[in-house]
Amino acid sequence: MTPVGILLAAGRGRRFDPTGAASKLLQPLPGGELVVAASARVLLSSVDKVIAVVRPDDGGVGDCLRALGCIVTVCPDADSGMAASLVHAIRHSLPDAPSWLIALGDMPHVRGSTMLALRAALEQGAPIAVPLHAGQRGNPVGFGRVHLDALLALQGDQGARAILKAQAVSVVAVDDPGIFSDIDTVADLLKTSTLA
Repeated sequence: MTPVGILLAAGRGRRFDPTGAASKLLQPLPGGELVVAASARVLLSSVDKVIAVVRPDDGGVGDCLRALGCIVTVCPDADSGMAASLVHAIRHSLPDAPSWLIALGDMPHVRGSTMLALRAALEQGAPIAVPLHAGQRGNPVGFGRVHLDALLALQGDQGARAILKAQAVSVVAVDDPGIFSDIDTVADLLKTSTLA
């Protein structure tokens, strides 16, 4: 069964703009597409349903994602950390989700082929699927239904790292440096990228 896509887009991006006035997710990439739109587009092309999590004062991120076809849900306690957004999205996906492909709204350079490879690993029964490029793991990450209870118990700003450290994972080799490329600073945004 097809995994449910989750796009985490509820962070404040303080490294990009300490004042919080400018959302990194709504900045245009060199080709003109918005960061969060590029991130969502690849995920949307790889699964049947994408649940996108935004914070209450999202500055228009939710509207952008709805227009692309995401199911947008507002996490009222998004500021308490990434885990809150992830738990919120997983709860929103129940009871039907067989697994989850979890992507980040500030990673617009992940290739569609990577998403599809992770999807295939989940559909073939991998409890956790992680992409590997040049000997290093990256994002997005897939979780099977077997980890539902552990995912729902997450807290803080570490996301699902504790589960990744404690459980066996299926490593999916990909030719995709985009699995490491997130937009955290203005310098990241300004880089001319050939990753996508």
